[in-house]
Amino acid sequence: MTSDHVAVDDPTPVQIAVLESVAPHCRHDPYRSYTTLRTAGPFVPGPHEVHFVPRHAEAQAILSDPRWSHAEEPQLLHGDSEVELPGSFLWMEPPDHTRLRGLVGKAFTARTVAGLHERAERLVDGLLTAMLAEGETDALEALAYPVPLTLICELLGVPAESHAHIREISAHIARGLDPDTLLSPVELAARTSAVHAFTDFFGDLIAQRRRDPRDDLITALVQAEDARVRLTRTELIGTLLILVVAGHETTVNLIGNGLLALIRHPDQFQRLRADPALCGPAVDEILRYDPPVHLTTRTARHEIELAGRTFAPGDAVIVLIGSAARDPEAFPDADRFDVGRYRPGQRPERHLSFGLGLHYCLGAPLARLEMQAVLRAVSTRVERMRLLAEPPYRPNVVVRGMSELRISLEGR
Repeated sequence: MTSDHVAVDDPTPVQIAVLESVAPHCRHDPYRSYTTLRTAGPFVPGPHEVHFVPRHAEAQAILSDPRWSHAEEPQLLHGDSEVELPGSFLWMEPPDHTRLRGLVGKAFTARTVAGLHERAERLVDGLLTAMLAEGETDALEALAYPVPLTLICELLGVPAESHAHIREISAHIARGLDPDTLLSPVELAARTSAVHAFTDFFGDLIAQRRRDPRDDLITALVQAEDARVRLTRTELIGTLLILVVAGHETTVNLIGNGLLALIRHPDQFQRLRADPALCGPAVDEILRYDPPVHLTTRTARHEIELAGRTFAPGDAVIVLIGSAARDPEAFPDADRFDVGRYRPGQRPERHLSFGLGLHYCLGAPLARLEMQAVLRAVSTRVERMRLLAEPPYRPNVVVRGMSELRISLEGR
């Protein structure tokens, strides 16, 4: 996905938009390029004969259709990688996907997540108290990172003294989820080191849990492996990797994006303060308005006709979740941030930030709980928030988010 894949003599606006939609230097605002891509049609030619899917209708149809496979993403984005990212059910199809997802899904039942409610609120409350005492702070460091990182590590059984190590490893792997052609040699090397470090750390922890079982998810997965559920070591490490990376990196972006949206739309922040019942619907609007994950891939397993185009088996597409989220054909006034868009009684289109179908995000209930805890605390304890500087963005294309969010807060 570099400029050598597009003619540079006299590039068209669509060709420029294709490049800018995945360009690291455009992460602060990819939405302008998305607008251009949507006007170009339901399928836009991209690199390596892969088509971009920028509109909501086609994106929704593809993500919900099991004839489209997610298993080929490592080859599509990381085909020449020197390190194999450990496999997980994220990149599998039935029956292996069904087996692993069913096993891990037991940790994310409604009852289990509900049991984390009080812990999440206590955690957020303590962090917000410190932020208010400080007055001016980086909201990512003070709130957005600690909340999901602490909760997913506690759920897995990672010792508190290792949380910072896990965060560092996870950041390099999250960057490494981007197409290899967008990564520098330094970033590729950092991903390789991070994967090895992750494998070593969790390999040791798995061995410890075999010797000394505890009430945590790693123990449950180890016991399932020992019970001959056909969970290989590679599958076990890969499952933990996706739980850690997806379990906190994406929610960091969700929390950061939500705070930024409320700061830039003070009228919506006041609506939330006046009616805390909007905290639930506001989570969905944040997910739609500024998604934490901006693209995913699918490959046709059969011949498929969609929107006047026939895809042969093996044809691949890049679904632009971030573009579908701002499609005016699906969402009236799509560029407007409205915390009441998903309130009870309304019937908006479903956003795609948690995916659909077989690959719907298992951690969605936990992410919702964490974001709602943040919104409830901020709406009841904060009088006003102010942006101190325009936030810089990490270069990440897939898992998109800021690298810093400097704000000031005043308590009520």
